[in-house]
Amino acid sequence: MKVPHTLSEFEQTYYYKTELVKLCRQLELPTSGTKAELNSYIREYLNGTSATRIKPLRHKKSHRSLAYEEINLDTKLLDSGFSFNQEARKWFADYFGVKRFLFSKQMAIIKRKAEVEHDTEMTVGDLILEMQNWDQSKTNLSVEEGTYQWNNFVRDFFKDQATAQYRHRLKVASILWKKIRMSKKIKIYRHDLLKKYDREIKEYK
Repeated sequence: MKVPHTLSEFEQTYYYKTELVKLCRQLELPTSGTKAELNSYIREYLNGTSATRIKPLRHKKSHRSLAYEEINLDTKLLDSGFSFNQEARKWFADYFGVKRFLFSKQMAIIKRKAEVEHDTEMTVGDLILEMQNWDQSKTNLSVEEGTYQWNNFVRDFFKDQATAQYRHRLKVASILWKKIRMSKKIKIYRHDLLKKYDREIKEYK
């Protein structure tokens, strides 16, 4: 494939993504990423930057994907093995209390932003909060309040080291949340709930 010699020559031609990948390979540039990212590598090269100094904008994905049991609110989005796969789909379905969960375009944008900015501290919990803030103007106020109460309940549940003894911790949190939600008590997590509802959750120890 003919390699453009100038930036002007490159920008005057329309390239499909497969062609951009070939160009990057010929120029020894990173070959993974979105079409916009591949374009940026080539532009940077044609502006005089050495190919050896042009690095991928995003981290490479971990070779091993996380299983359902390994995902929680503190799971890092990058370098942990987390990905938008079937295991994560099941986790989000349980988290939001739905039978079927579909990954949204907003989720992909938020994760891609973290990859581009190398934000290695961003967690699954942060992703959920950003999703909710994104949709805040479209959300019914009472539904939104209930969602935040559940989020805070789960976050506090996972902070309690005593909950580490349970398998499927999110399932246990869900059982306790239903007990609290149906009661007249304040909708927060308390350590004594583990003892109070031990009969209902002991099978997960």
